[in-house]
Amino acid sequence: MRLTDAEQAILAGEQGEARRRALAQQIEIGDFFDAEDFVEVAQAHIMADTESLGEAGVAFMEELAALPPDQTRVVIPTITDPRGADFNAYERISHDEAYVALERRADTAFRALGILMTDTCINYQTMMPPVLGEHLAMGDTGVVIYSNSVQGARTNYEGGPSALAAAMTGRTPRYGFHLDQHRRGTARFVLEHRPCNWTEWGALGGMIGRQMGSYFQVPVIDGVTGPAPTSDDLKHFGAALASFGSTALFHMIGVTPEAPDLKTVFDGMPPEPVVFGTGDFESFLGEYGGDDDALDVVVFAAPQLSLLEMQKCADLLRGQQIDPDVAVLIATNPENKNASDRMGLTAAMEDAGAVVLEGVCFYQMHARELGEANGWTQLMTNSAKLTNIIGGYGYKPVLADMERCIASAVAGRVVK
Repeated sequence: MRLTDAEQAILAGEQGEARRRALAQQIEIGDFFDAEDFVEVAQAHIMADTESLGEAGVAFMEELAALPPDQTRVVIPTITDPRGADFNAYERISHDEAYVALERRADTAFRALGILMTDTCINYQTMMPPVLGEHLAMGDTGVVIYSNSVQGARTNYEGGPSALAAAMTGRTPRYGFHLDQHRRGTARFVLEHRPCNWTEWGALGGMIGRQMGSYFQVPVIDGVTGPAPTSDDLKHFGAALASFGSTALFHMIGVTPEAPDLKTVFDGMPPEPVVFGTGDFESFLGEYGGDDDALDVVVFAAPQLSLLEMQKCADLLRGQQIDPDVAVLIATNPENKNASDRMGLTAAMEDAGAVVLEGVCFYQMHARELGEANGWTQLMTNSAKLTNIIGGYGYKPVLADMERCIASAVAGRVVK
């Protein structure tokens, strides 16, 4: 890789051993992906939960935090993905205190490095949203696909160590979606049925994700008529697409900034489309319909809820009472939790029997152990992304819109 004078100085150890090791690691990544050089990045986003880090990862962070700040403190704005424990609510859901203690250690180490503990996968809905053409080093799948697609910024999926390295050096190898040639459309999908709620937008993401065969494939969605999809619509669509397809970028004709028309996003003649109609949505949702009406837990998370989603959830629960045998968990980030507290939304949800969690996402909270501790098996959610993931943690997922999820929680069973 070609290195600038500043990068040569880092590699020579002039800014300390920690930054030297960070850049050396990035050079290895760049060599693997045939990157010619580095690109300076404006932000980094780190996966920070201890289910990902483990004891070894936390100990490594603590070793870095013990070094002089001028050698380790991040040099660009750096934010974090959801934590693995809500320090204010963990006892209410029987969360193992050993995991909570590990989270506290990680939190302390990250703060010592100058990292902003935003604890969110929806930073773009709350603070410092990326802008068109901005280069980033982002980690979470939902953050990456939204930043790339909806905002037109440029980032690859950065693993935790590579995102931390970018935070410490202010750069990342220039490959993949930092390059124009990898942002071209490779597959085309036409909608004959417009999704009518967040769950259906997630279902569309799941259906297209199943068609993807490579990280570098870029689906192009055509036929979105009527009002532009909302931020929450695109959030659920992108999160599911990234989960089912390991996809980092999509274009939506007439909606996303790099896709004013088909000619702009494709090289040459657009490929023959895959068409999705009403029956395809019904079939996908039917796969996660549940074999019986038993219900243990309802989860609204993955992605965390926006303030508007929190308002809708509160409106649906206001004056209701959740069945005592059903747990309802609602996860958002600290900023939205504070706003929900101030606006009375949290009280409306918790008065109905729900537990509002901040700074976490369910599948990153040692979900298997939570299920075992609480006797949870049948899980209902409006998130297609969570539905795709949570079966691996021992749950039987049921996918439905928010209204049906809440009606089921109140009834104490899956409402058909």
